[in-house]
Amino acid sequence: MPDIKYDIIEEIGVLSENSKGWRKEVNLISWNGGEPKYDIRDWAPEHEKMGKGTTLTKEEILKLKEILNTIE
Repeated sequence: MPDIKYDIIEEIGVLSENSKGWRKEVNLISWNGGEPKYDIRDWAPEHEKMGKGTTLTKEEILKLKEILNTIE
């Protein structure tokens, strides 16, 4: 598998942390030099390893925010 290059542009927030120190984070990330996108995934301490996650455009993250605001 080819190397995946990423640059964390902005660390937005931590949703949770497990007993091994991995954290589910929301970040703005540029993948392989592309346009930065919002990203939700698990990260090892110091961001040396990552788990599976999802990447969203600004439009998608704003739509998600709209949907989440309907939850009581």
